[in-house]
Amino acid sequence: MPRRAGRSYWILLLSLAAIWGASYLFIKVAVRDLEPSVLMCARALIAAALLLPYITWKLGGRAAAEQLRGAWREVIVLGAINAAIPFTLVAWGETHIDSSVAGIAQATVPLFSVLVGLWLLPHEPISTERWAGIALGIVGVGVLVGLDPTGGWWAVAGTLAVVLSSLSYASAGIYGQLRVATVPGPVLAAGSMLVGGVLLLPFALVQLPPQAPGWKATASLLALAVLGTAFAQLVLFRLLATAGARRTSLVTFLMPVFALAYGATLLGEPITTAAVLGLVLILGGVALGSGARRRRARAVAGATATGR
Repeated sequence: MPRRAGRSYWILLLSLAAIWGASYLFIKVAVRDLEPSVLMCARALIAAALLLPYITWKLGGRAAAEQLRGAWREVIVLGAINAAIPFTLVAWGETHIDSSVAGIAQATVPLFSVLVGLWLLPHEPISTERWAGIALGIVGVGVLVGLDPTGGWWAVAGTLAVVLSSLSYASAGIYGQLRVATVPGPVLAAGSMLVGGVLLLPFALVQLPPQAPGWKATASLLALAVLGTAFAQLVLFRLLATAGARRTSLVTFLMPVFALAYGATLLGEPITTAAVLGLVLILGGVALGSGARRRRARAVAGATATGR
């Protein structure tokens, strides 16, 4: 039984990393025909249209409506910082940078989680090792932004926009962690996608394209909404329920690798020295900043002490 559960964990984790890694590719293709606000408004509303029936089926119509009504503050906050703001920042960033660079820049989320946690979770102190990880991650961002000048200042701005989206996602993660104890995760996911789409709707309406997008952009939008948002949310909450937040966080190490591979093989994006070095430094910083190395050492020590 434990072996089966372990295999399920890796299948879910790799699936989530592969899906989220592909999201940057879908965005890169779709923003060729659609403005960022239009793309991300549609993404959020389509995901909400799938998630709302799911929670209705799971909880029952009346219970789902009551849960959403009772969590209106939470879904408004998450709709802004977990959908509308970061979605748009990533999409705008990808109008100026490669999808692989966006995936690498997004790997900074755990570093911001540590910093935001210092403010919102003061009972979780930051060790010297974690501060070193944050510093290493910042150096990695600097390398990613400044070592290869291809694209000029717009590329710098695009990369920093994705990094800023990581701060928004990190804040949403901490806020969600504090609220999920009283509100089911799928309810927060469905409500936040609906609110995120509504928040972006006024901007999307004034930026509608003069003609229908091509089939590649349309297919990318649907893949992004169905796979990269609605389905990925369900996989995420399944992982959190069965493996816990710490084991789920390993997706951070896998996602940018998938994004780099997709960008190179499917879009012909170059694998630059800056991208590889930035990836190594950022993930090294994440390993230190998240305390992964220390937890692994404790696990080894515990296994040794118990003879396993």
